[in-house]
Formats: sequence, structure tokens, C-alpha cells
Amino acid sequence: MVDYKLLQALATVVECGGFERAGDLMGLSQSAISQRIKALEVRLGQPVLVRHPSLAPTPAGQRLLAHYQQVQLLERDLHQALPTLEKATPRLRIAVNADSVVTWWADAVADLCQSEEVLLDLVIEDQDVGLKRLRDGDVAACLCATPHPMAGARCLHVGDMLYQPLASPRYVARFFPDGPNAEAFQKAPAIVFGPHDQLQHQFLAQCGYRGHFPYHLCPSSEGFVRLAVAGIGYGMIPQQQAAEQLQTGQLVSIAPGHGLTVPLYWHFWRHSGQLIQRLTERLNHLTL
Repeated sequence: MVDYKLLQALATVVECGGFERAGDLMGLSQSAISQRIKALEVRLGQPVLVRHPSLAPTPAGQRLLAHYQQVQLLERDLHQALPTLEKATPRLRIAVNADSVVTWWADAVADLCQSEEVLLDLVIEDQDVGLKRLRDGDVAACLCATPHPMAGARCLHVGDMLYQPLASPRYVARFFPDGPNAEAFQKAPAIVFGPHDQLQHQFLAQCGYRGHFPYHLCPSSEGFVRLAVAGIGYGMIPQQQAAEQLQTGQLVSIAPGHGLTVPLYWHFWRHSGQLIQRLTERLNHLTL
């Protein structure tokens, strides 16, 4: 049997980023927290935390954290049937792509978070790799571009995001005076969100170009738009996010008529409790 006091200590240490702060939150000494983590590792016969270079759960620790989160969600359902049980505020750890967070996500979940007293632990992950977080047991659910559910999980298509290749008018005049072509793509600096971001590659392939291209890395959706407006580069930006800049003429498409439609799928474990189910129902009626 798993001792849930030990799992609580593990979850609190990871959440607080250290043993001392976890002890303060739980009303225990740092030594007592450390002993609980050691006891958990002795029972498992393997470490649950990596101390260096920064504190993080091991793969075994991630599975335990995912299990502990599911147990908390199920206990919340049990509290509705047995209200004399102590009610705990659930924390949902969910992998979401950054572009959704800066556009539609907050409005979609705000009412539920308030009515259900939910605390969110959002893991910002590219839409192409978010499912790995769920597979590894690191999150309770994820939003990604993968349409196929894993064994024991379900997925729901929540909508599509339209991306356009945008840049400032001065940038377009400088690097694309003759429109999008191979020579321009070889010289024009692009903006890429991160190493897993493939939108730029997909757009270039759509234009018939598969060669090398210079690029800036900017793992921030807000910063991404700021760089484009400043004329530093061009990038694939959600039309919804850039609506104001498009209307004012701060951003224009470098290839009118070209764009990418990225489908978004909500993945969650089959037995995640009523809270995940209510969140899923909310997303099922979403209009992006």
C-alpha cells in the first residue's frame, strides 16, 4: 500500500521547489519532510527526486505524482457523497500549448476554476509534444495536436487554430520585395518558439522550400509577437492573437493566402473523476 502522507510530502516538495518551504507549508520541520521522502524512496527501492542541478521528480516520482493527483480528484468526488470528509482544494496539472494560454484558454476555464475552487498547475508545452507529458504520468490531462488517444485515455477535438506567417510591413519590404521565394527564405530571419516547434518548417514546405533558414528562438508567445512587430523576424502567429496588430497594420502576411490550421485535442485518462469530466464538457462546447 502507498502511504499517502509520503506522497503528499513529495508533491509539496515539488510544488514548493524545496524541502524548507514544503515543511513550512505542511507545518513540519525540514528534517521531517526529508525523512518522509527517504522513507518513500526506501519503500520503492529507487529515488523519487533528483537534487542536482535542480530539484525535480524522477520518472518514478512523476508516476507517483500523477497517481496522487488522480487520488485527490477522486477524493473530491467522494466528498460530494460524504460531505463530512475533509475537503481539499484540487490542483490540476495540465499540459497546454502557450498559444492557447494567451488566446482562449483562460476564458474557457475561468468559471469552472472559480465554481469548483480549482488550482491550476499549467505546464507550457508545444502542441506537438504535450502528449508525452500525459504518457509519462507528469500531468492529468493535456492539450495537443495528436488526434489518437493512448490506451486507457480518451481525446476530444476542441477546435482549430489558424496560424499566419506575419511580419512588420518594413520587414516584408526589406526581405520579401518579390514575395515568398527560396532566395528570400534563405536570408530572412524567422522566429521559432522552441526546438520542438515545427510550424515554420510546415509553412516553408507548403511554399515548396525545404532548405536551411536563419531563425531567432523565442519561447514566449507575447515576446513572439513583439519581435515580429519590431521587425526582427517573421513567424507563424495565431490569427486570433494578432487580430489587433493585423487590424492596425503593424503586422501583415508575408504570403497572403498561405497559412496553417492546427487542430487541438484534449487528452485525459478515462478514470480521472468528475472534475476532469466537467472540464471536458466545458471544452466540448468551446468555439475557438
